[in-house]
Amino acid sequence: MTAFSLEPEQLARCADLRALAADRLRPLAGKGEPGRVNRPLVAELGRLGLLRRLFTSGALDLCLMRESLAYACTEAETALALQGLGAHPVHAHGTDTQRARWLPRVSDGDAVAAFALSEPGAGSDAAALELRAEPDGPGRWRLTGEKCWISNAPEADLYTVFARTTPAAGARGVTAFLLPADRPGLTGTPLDMLSPHPIGALALDAVPVTADDVLGTPDRGFRVAMGTLNLFRPSVGAFAVGMAQAALDATLTHTARREAFGGKLRDLQTVAHQVAEMALRTEAARLMVYAAATAYDSGAPDVPGRAAMAKLLATETAQYVVDAAVQLHGARALRRGHLLEHLYREVRAPRIYEGASEVQRAVIAKELYARTAEREPSS
Repeated sequence: MTAFSLEPEQLARCADLRALAADRLRPLAGKGEPGRVNRPLVAELGRLGLLRRLFTSGALDLCLMRESLAYACTEAETALALQGLGAHPVHAHGTDTQRARWLPRVSDGDAVAAFALSEPGAGSDAAALELRAEPDGPGRWRLTGEKCWISNAPEADLYTVFARTTPAAGARGVTAFLLPADRPGLTGTPLDMLSPHPIGALALDAVPVTADDVLGTPDRGFRVAMGTLNLFRPSVGAFAVGMAQAALDATLTHTARREAFGGKLRDLQTVAHQVAEMALRTEAARLMVYAAATAYDSGAPDVPGRAAMAKLLATETAQYVVDAAVQLHGARALRRGHLLEHLYREVRAPRIYEGASEVQRAVIAKELYARTAEREPSS
């Protein structure tokens, strides 16, 4: 089935990438240690030219890459996505010097990047962050505070860190900094999470930064964060669609072969209808993801709302599809090492990170009311 009228060349690239992920990336993923950066896997993504495409392709191509990788190897998908999330602010807002130093290394898979926005008390409410950037002379600050739930921490080589440069200013007083991991005063602790990739906490004790470390403009870092999320939220949806499709295909194969009640499982109307519902929701999510990505690539004004809708629908759909797949497979799907056991663990987190489902609903509502206000005549 062809979704969103993709060009034959795009469909062929997706098929090639799924095969590449199965043949070259999945074996490396299997050798990784849970909770640690799999540097051989990241390096292979670089050798294959996939990391470079993070900075040369549009949002739709990013979605197609993430969906294709997720179908065959979720670990490779996540490694690629985290490189993009952590380094995109450098690509989009960095100086020539910052880009020249870091982007080639990220693209080659030599340097691991991380996006450090969340804090113990400021996860979904990113504008409430409290990491302080205290003045230390003209164009100089000291960063003091904590970051938490940071993917690739504490093993990343560079962090995009968001800190408060103007107290009590909400989203308007935040600045984005490019912070190398070896900066004095920066330490990290791994967190034991339900995730195959590392997630950790960072402690910053008067970490020195200068104007040369700023990404974009001081006090305008929230725009850097939201611009990055507007690009990556639809692709989180693509990650979810890839997992949902993998679960759906596994279910189609299983129910066509499994003997039960004197016939195949697929012959039971309840099973057939369940599979149809899984397919329907997966395709609807895919279409919304592609539409949001296309809107981003075309510079449409409603990108924040579309991105939020895409992430919300796709991640909630993937949760439903994977859960239904487990139910139709029965106990075998819960055995350690089974594809669905793996997807069942993987599918939960995307409903939380880069803005929880509830946050996406808030964004959607805000965008809808803002659009309505623009259409209403002034009194």
